[in-house]
Amino acid sequence: MERIESIYYWVYVVIMFSGALTFYILSLRFKNIPKEEYFYAIAITLWSGAAYASMALGQGLVFLGQRITYFARYIDWVVTTPLLLLSLAAVAMYYSKKDYILISQIVFADVLFIVTGLVGDLSSRPLNFFWYGIGMVSFVVLNWILWTKLRDKAKEQGEKIRKIYDRLLIYLTLFWIGYPLVWILGPSGLGIIDQVTDTLLFVVLPVFSKVGFGLFVLLSLKHVPAPSKTES
Repeated sequence: MERIESIYYWVYVVIMFSGALTFYILSLRFKNIPKEEYFYAIAITLWSGAAYASMALGQGLVFLGQRITYFARYIDWVVTTPLLLLSLAAVAMYYSKKDYILISQIVFADVLFIVTGLVGDLSSRPLNFFWYGIGMVSFVVLNWILWTKLRDKAKEQGEKIRKIYDRLLIYLTLFWIGYPLVWILGPSGLGIIDQVTDTLLFVVLPVFSKVGFGLFVLLSLKHVPAPSKTES
């Protein structure tokens, strides 16, 4: 791993831990926001920061010939992306009883997307493209659920929550599309993007999809009436 990659990772670690601290400070200020949203935001940034710290220290990776697979990324994603989706689902079902079957469908599709990405990253050509294809099917299914079934739940909460959900979903979708795109263009796929650029992009994308998304959620909900304690 080149020194510049290590610098990228350390910058990311600082941003994640600073984000966690920011979310904690916000939790002391805005009491009307459900505690679960603060938990998701803080847990996501702490976990992701720890995962990337391992890569900054030269751990969490394996060499496959001339190619590096950063399995610590997938350890990060398999935990943090379901938490991001739980945060989004909590907004969509803000005032209603949680639909755990629907939530389970979302999480399963997401985890399958991540795991097949890891298997593909550990595979040689053409098997890497096969696993990438399976992952993309899961990704499409996941987004279909988010844009249809979960969005319908958000509509039931009233116009204000629906607008917040739509903005959050658009934001998250735009950045999440970048992950499989960078994967297929980078060393794991076609090799059009070099390793250093691949590392930089996989630092920038999660900064916006984790810290950025967490701030977006909390600031969007700060003036929304809190749900009743009986709603779960």
